[in-house]
Amino acid sequence: MTKPVLELQDLRVYFNTRRGIVKAADGINLQLYPGERFGLVGESGSGKTTTALAILRMIKPPGRIVGGRVILDNDIDLLSLTDEQMRQVRLKRIAMIPQGAMNSLNPVLRIKEQMILTMRTHGAEGSNGHMLKRVEGLLASVGLQPNVANLYPHELSGGMKQRVCIAMAISMRPQVILADEPTSALDVVVQRRIMQTLRTLQEQLGAAVILVGHDMGLMAQFVDRLGVMYGGKLVEVGTVEEIFTDPKHPYTQLLISSIPSLHRKRNFQTIPGMPLSLHEPPSGCLFHPRCPQAMAHCSQIVPREIEVTPGRKVLCLLYDEELTPAAQREVVDDTAAS
Repeated sequence: MTKPVLELQDLRVYFNTRRGIVKAADGINLQLYPGERFGLVGESGSGKTTTALAILRMIKPPGRIVGGRVILDNDIDLLSLTDEQMRQVRLKRIAMIPQGAMNSLNPVLRIKEQMILTMRTHGAEGSNGHMLKRVEGLLASVGLQPNVANLYPHELSGGMKQRVCIAMAISMRPQVILADEPTSALDVVVQRRIMQTLRTLQEQLGAAVILVGHDMGLMAQFVDRLGVMYGGKLVEVGTVEEIFTDPKHPYTQLLISSIPSLHRKRNFQTIPGMPLSLHEPPSGCLFHPRCPQAMAHCSQIVPREIEVTPGRKVLCLLYDEELTPAAQREVVDDTAAS
């Protein structure tokens, strides 16, 4: 059986705030396999970007990684490395394509200067002439002309800036690429081109990709497997086909039903209730106040991860066979008595 190139084991990231502890990522378990494209989707504040940043150990105070393991290539726990060791892992073995290319490039450095500095910082060697040829080759790989190397960021369009960020991310041929909503500020035509470029480069490198976003349509076109996040938890994992044709978790079902359809006319669907506040999370299942299928015991019992079929996981009491009808009645009776 193929071993995962990246594995998250009970990853937990908490933020200390004036109103208490916010569990932004709470017990994330995830396997990413070589050459795979995996999507992390969910509404704003669900913990997608926090999870991606935790993999790279880029969580800033007041946030902190309080537990879990991040295993790279089946042998290295990234959370146990020193800061210098982790710096050497970044870009070489795990790279990130940021959400805001506009804010990721240094406005006072030419593109070639930024790319060469980035590569040298992470261990690349060679003369200036050699490094410049390398920069031009990287720019060509993302569809940009060699003259872009001599330009400043403000002279580039949004799509060109994003391509530069992709070129920088692949410059050291990493095993894993984290893409945090790489097309969020671009029009749909440029979005498609950027994602086609990313797919081509990922296949050439044989790298695995985690795509973070909230666009279910984009996920359907790009990723192989999908993880749905809600309230800092991974509530469902499955292949794209499984998620879109047979969603298990009620939250996933509502996400899928909210996607507009060109094939049939229907009323626009929304998820009921207010978005979850992690400052004051509900007891039991975090989704139960908004869930149309909530049972009495959903407000009392924290759901555990259930593997409904091989590789298909869901965090929902509807699928917990160990929670017998008698146990459910007992919870209901306790609730009524209180």
